[in-house]
Amino acid sequence: MNTDVLLERRGPLGLVTLNRPKALNALDLGMIRTLHPALEAWARDSQVKAVVIRGAGGRAFCAGGDVRAVALSMGSPAPEGQEPLSSAFFREEYRLNHLIHHYPKPYVALVDGISMGGGLGLSVHGSHRAITERLVLAMPETAIGLFPDVGGGWFLPRFPGEAGTYLGLTGSRCNAADAMWLGYGTHHVTHDTLDAVVDGLAAADWSAGDARAVATRVLSGFASEPGPSPLSAQREAIDRCFAKDSVEDILAALQAEGTPWAEETRAALARMSPTSLKVTLRQLRLCRGRPYDETVTVEYRLSQHVTARPDFREGIRAVLVDKDNRPTWNPPTLAGVREADVEACFAPLGERDLVVHAPR
Repeated sequence: MNTDVLLERRGPLGLVTLNRPKALNALDLGMIRTLHPALEAWARDSQVKAVVIRGAGGRAFCAGGDVRAVALSMGSPAPEGQEPLSSAFFREEYRLNHLIHHYPKPYVALVDGISMGGGLGLSVHGSHRAITERLVLAMPETAIGLFPDVGGGWFLPRFPGEAGTYLGLTGSRCNAADAMWLGYGTHHVTHDTLDAVVDGLAAADWSAGDARAVATRVLSGFASEPGPSPLSAQREAIDRCFAKDSVEDILAALQAEGTPWAEETRAALARMSPTSLKVTLRQLRLCRGRPYDETVTVEYRLSQHVTARPDFREGIRAVLVDKDNRPTWNPPTLAGVREADVEACFAPLGERDLVVHAPR
């Protein structure tokens, strides 16, 4: 029994609590392997009308996938009879995201506190996301030599204008008002009403019409105003600068902008892995407008190629292991990133490719 994921039935609800608070509910392979079959079983169970997922501890919904464990496992042979963690983790995480994306019942994420990386994979693909005033939202993968995965190639381009490009490249953090403007949040509720939200969903009359409409009606009864979005105030500048098709052109546009925001953004990009920046921009442009199922295949290819590059382990070392936040990127500059190396990150994996299909 995996105590890092608590599963319970509360009347018509299947209730998931991510229960790894000391790790900010970071999602590891054991949690994925507990959650996936439970969601499949609830999808088949006619007595379960909706799924609710939340995080324990009060600080985070889910701070991301446990990429630290993936990085530390690399360079050592996998136990006999097991595949490397770098293969298994991403494949099973992406399959879980895919299940949530196509879930046949209301899937309600109660997003309180930090939601980053893999936390978005557990929430953005569902039907409803009730976010609180304590939300901190980000896709910070370029800071660890990775790329915005878990469907980032699908959902980031669907944010307003070039906001998704900006967030995917810079890893900038958003608050609840930003998240509502982006379309990540479907409802804004206050932290102190979360237990009442669960009780309201459990007590709802699920026989009264479409189940998603029932969930929407319950959540709307708790909705509150998040206030103005600071991110939306930069919409025009973001669209001007981040519509470019090369990272170098984005930096030049920011320099021409000449505002404090633009200078802060240039400085943020300068801290990121140059290879990750170029791979991420290619990913977002390639996947823009593509069906989600196609982006899963692209992102799994990226996961296998990018994690094999030195920047991934160096980024994990600098941010999550030694925590000196002084990574030494290889190559260290955008000019040193060869186009052929970026292209190689998108190469097919042959029999190891991950191909998913929407359920019929």
